[in-house]
Amino acid sequence: MNKLSVSSSPHIRSSATTNRIMLDVIIALLPTAIMGVVIFGWRALAVIATCVASAVLSEFVFNLIVKKEQTIGDLSAVVTGLILALNLRADAPIWQCVIGSVFAIVVVKCLFGGLGCNFANPAATARIFLLICFAGTLGGGAIPKISSAPELVSGATPLSVLKNGGALPSLLDMFLGFRGGAIGEACIAAILLGFVYLVVRRVIHFETPLILVATVFVLSLIVDNSFTVATYQMLAGGLVFASVFMATDYVTTPITRSGKMIYAVGCGLITFLIRYFGNYPEGVSFSILLMNILSPYIEKWTAPRALGGKKA
Repeated sequence: MNKLSVSSSPHIRSSATTNRIMLDVIIALLPTAIMGVVIFGWRALAVIATCVASAVLSEFVFNLIVKKEQTIGDLSAVVTGLILALNLRADAPIWQCVIGSVFAIVVVKCLFGGLGCNFANPAATARIFLLICFAGTLGGGAIPKISSAPELVSGATPLSVLKNGGALPSLLDMFLGFRGGAIGEACIAAILLGFVYLVVRRVIHFETPLILVATVFVLSLIVDNSFTVATYQMLAGGLVFASVFMATDYVTTPITRSGKMIYAVGCGLITFLIRYFGNYPEGVSFSILLMNILSPYIEKWTAPRALGGKKA
């Protein structure tokens, strides 16, 4: 008979390490990053390289100053910089990219204790910070270098066109990314490729992205009574990208499965409200930040209770 082993929690362990998970996320982001460079040109690569390098350097310097063990090897700073870059325009000023990366790493992540202690998604918070501070240069979207319908391409994003009127790209161009927007939000096909990879690797659950996107689609369909408009709302902006790579963040989302579903519905609802009734044509980053704040409460409400126990 085996002896009973008494130990402190956690009692359920996984072979997955932070380094391996972050590497999987980077691999999943590569198709989107590559298509962003193909669609928007080499200027997009400069934005990506700047954000990643600034994020890693910021974490390195911060740890050096506070005499903390270096954590850049866990690749979380690389992921933050890459996600932030893919949320920006290809023609974003380089110095603003540096400010955004430093803000994401130092203010949102490191000052709260580092990975696992931040209350909000660093990339989403940094994007909102940059959008508020530099709306003139970071609002809207860059013009793609290639398009099957050049006459439909303008500096306005499809979301701006949906809100204010004008000519929209075809749904095929929306799916392939030949339209204005941020570097990473353009090519839906590349984002879905990364989504499938993360689900197969069991890095994320498929419910959160699907529920978030479906919530926006259904609410748009109810309001506009148009399948076409609802499809544009689903494909436009950073909805699909944020659903896959930002709304599934381990640290800032509920750990319970039901909590993740409630979180996703909340993100979709807030995104819809901002898009239709707010001043900003896009609202997914704001919705993620707001739901990040509510995550601890959702997690508490949906936590399983022991047999015979009372609900907290």
